[in-house]
Amino acid sequence: MRIPYEQLEQEVLYELLKEIVTRDGTDYGNTEVSTEDKISSALKALKNGRANLYWDADSETATLKRADQ
Repeated sequence: MRIPYEQLEQEVLYELLKEIVTRDGTDYGNTEVSTEDKISSALKALKNGRANLYWDADSETATLKRADQ
């Protein structure tokens, strides 16, 4: 189910993105990127329409996916 990020409170959105970008297995390549930069990048992708948030009820987790997926 798609989550309309605009309807989330700022603090909730921040914590949700923080959980996503710090989740085990998240890989950003060879360069170390701070958690704040990862959150900022994710938020920018949402605002630019390049990404969407989804909720999986079975696993009870949120996921950030590219908009073209």
